[in-house]
Amino acid sequence: MNKNTPLNPGKHPDLKIEVAIIGAGTSGLYTAYRLVTDKKFKAGDVQVFDMNSKLGGRLDSVVMPGMDFWGELGGMRYLTSQQIVTTLIEGYAPPEDPNKRIPVLTDQMTPIPFPMGDSSKLLMYLRKDRCKQDAWNVAQAEGKKLTTRYYLNDDDFGFSSDQLFNKVIYDVLMADPWVAEKYGKKIKRGKTIYDYSFELDSRDWDDIKPKLVYNFPNSPYDKRKVNDLGFWNLIKDQVSQEGYEFLANAGGYYSNTINWNSAEAFPYMVGDFSAGTIYKTIEEGYDSIAYALANAYMEHEGATIWSENKLLTFTKAHPLTDTHKYELTFLNLKTNTQWKVYANSIVLAMPRKSLELLDQNNFFFNINENSTLNYNIRSVIMEPAFKILMGFPYPWWKELGIDSGHSITDLPMRQCYYFGTDEHTDNSMLLGSYGDMETETFWKALTDDKVLFEVKPAKSASLKELHELDDVQATKLMVDELMNQLRELHGDQVTIPEPYVTYFKDWTEDPFGAGYHAWKAGYSVKNVMPYMRKPVADEQIHICGEAYSDQQGWVEGAFCEAEKMLQEYFGMHRPIWLSPDYYLGW
Repeated sequence: MNKNTPLNPGKHPDLKIEVAIIGAGTSGLYTAYRLVTDKKFKAGDVQVFDMNSKLGGRLDSVVMPGMDFWGELGGMRYLTSQQIVTTLIEGYAPPEDPNKRIPVLTDQMTPIPFPMGDSSKLLMYLRKDRCKQDAWNVAQAEGKKLTTRYYLNDDDFGFSSDQLFNKVIYDVLMADPWVAEKYGKKIKRGKTIYDYSFELDSRDWDDIKPKLVYNFPNSPYDKRKVNDLGFWNLIKDQVSQEGYEFLANAGGYYSNTINWNSAEAFPYMVGDFSAGTIYKTIEEGYDSIAYALANAYMEHEGATIWSENKLLTFTKAHPLTDTHKYELTFLNLKTNTQWKVYANSIVLAMPRKSLELLDQNNFFFNINENSTLNYNIRSVIMEPAFKILMGFPYPWWKELGIDSGHSITDLPMRQCYYFGTDEHTDNSMLLGSYGDMETETFWKALTDDKVLFEVKPAKSASLKELHELDDVQATKLMVDELMNQLRELHGDQVTIPEPYVTYFKDWTEDPFGAGYHAWKAGYSVKNVMPYMRKPVADEQIHICGEAYSDQQGWVEGAFCEAEKMLQEYFGMHRPIWLSPDYYLGW
């Protein structure tokens, strides 16, 4: 895997091209790759611009000193049901030989399971009560109900968080007579009160989501569209505020239970966080998918990725309107000087915050000229995410029988992932915090401190190597607090050593503004998604990416939006490697 993709931090004043792609994340790189490799344009006419000095957007894989494997600070896995990302990584099967795999990209990536660990070993620590993650199933197998420190309704007592989410979704779906009649055979209760299964595919969900009605006569939300209800409002109505607290805490993510669009939450919860889901990642680091796309684009003469160049604004009022529709103004960050690019199409492959950082007074964004765009840009919630990788001198969690996966707590750290061990040095990596939403202010108060964690020497990790990471260390306050929480979560059965290095990433910082996004309640997602791909009918300006997709938080969402945009507005055909019946969404 070549991650030394040549980037050009320079400039080319008055560059004239056909398509300017802003953003070298996965949707921008995918767009460039498809336009050029399918010979829609020559590579010199499709150029990519990004203000960062690295590729991949919110993918960021790193190797810590003294270790020979990758850790993930951003996106870190994919679902095998996600066909574009899976095929780009693993290749496709030709119809005549379903067991064969033909690579799509030149760079080879090694797909490996993303281990979720053994639930009989992994911990759940809630309200100062520690148990194993399979404790609910163990109790149920014995005909008992696990008692927790949550005062759940009698009907909900004994359910694990996954089971209770499924129960809520089942009850709401089946309370709508239309859904029950049309899809009831795909929405099933199992042999016990805890078992539910949903065999609805993406097309089914897209049929259900805009129409689903909340049918609970004693509720303040009775007869309202589920699309217009916040997920917190709906959960509280179904299982009480105490049930909501249980789901938010035991589920591991506050972001899943914030007041986002309930209709969008339903397929997300049963698709991504239910049993039977198969996760994979890439041995060479998950950001390899971005570099592989970039390298496939860069193989063509004239292809350029302009790094450290920030788009300031674009206009239609310029001297070259006879040949090029738009003039774009970039700030070259290395020289602090501006330069112009002329293009006939603009692809803004950017999340919400990045769009809001552009010139909001230009003809495209001006709220007086286009209030609909302004309204739709704000259709998504920006979800904060903090991640801290920690390097330890040995895998202390193995003393508890844990080898991989994640433990969950209601402490502000929320989750920790046991990422791996270097077999030669024993140095081991832990993702020490998965802070999101409600915990943002807790960690923000500690990240602003001036004293950073001081790296320590370790096996096969020289101080020189370690000091090269000085500027990405978490603050000492943050590490000390996190170590307290790790020790509380794991209990006194194990002694946790001090880390020798950390690596901290705050995705709320500009230009990202968030780690991932979620649809707000009340928006017609069915209308917003296609609108964003071409917000103004007579302008060749497009917006695509994970933020305005129906797979938010996933690379696949970025790919699907880019692919639909290419087919709808660039006259491109579905690639031969993508199954003709794979559903791309709205």
